[in-house]
Amino acid sequence: MTGKREFDIAFVGLKPGIHEFEYNIGDKFFVDDFKADFNQCNALVKLQLDKNSSFMLLKFDIGGSVVVGCDRCGNNLPLQLWDEFKMVVKLVDNADEMNVQEEDPDVHYINRTESHLHIAEWIYEFVNLSLPMTRMCSLAEMGGPLCNKEALEKLKALQPDEDNAKTIWKGLEQFKDLEKQ
Repeated sequence: MTGKREFDIAFVGLKPGIHEFEYNIGDKFFVDDFKADFNQCNALVKLQLDKNSSFMLLKFDIGGSVVVGCDRCGNNLPLQLWDEFKMVVKLVDNADEMNVQEEDPDVHYINRTESHLHIAEWIYEFVNLSLPMTRMCSLAEMGGPLCNKEALEKLKALQPDEDNAKTIWKGLEQFKDLEKQ
């Protein structure tokens, strides 16, 4: 990973207790190593790190906005980011083996000899997880100024006729009575 040193936390020098970090994430973050299916990213990641002797509790607060392509009409759709993620980072002697065995995605192991915590991949993952699976405006907003009206008209033309759909299934009603016998 090149150019992501600002996302490395030297936790060895930190005293036990809570430490706070803030990261402004823009489109540049996603250019080199991470690929995104959105643009105009303006995310603020607030990280609260609670350092203990053998583990660290991390709380990521994700906020901000991005622009995605609408799943319905294809036009640009601005979305707000808001989510919270928690992780436990444990210091152990055999981190690679423990990470393979661990089933909980919110627990990560690092070797006791490590001095830095690399959080760029987690930030990438959490920003993407903050986006909804279905990326489109609500039905009430559909046809508004952000929508591609031409695409919506074509989708409407492709919808099946209700009368035609009823005639397709009409013959199946006779099998309903056979099922009860």
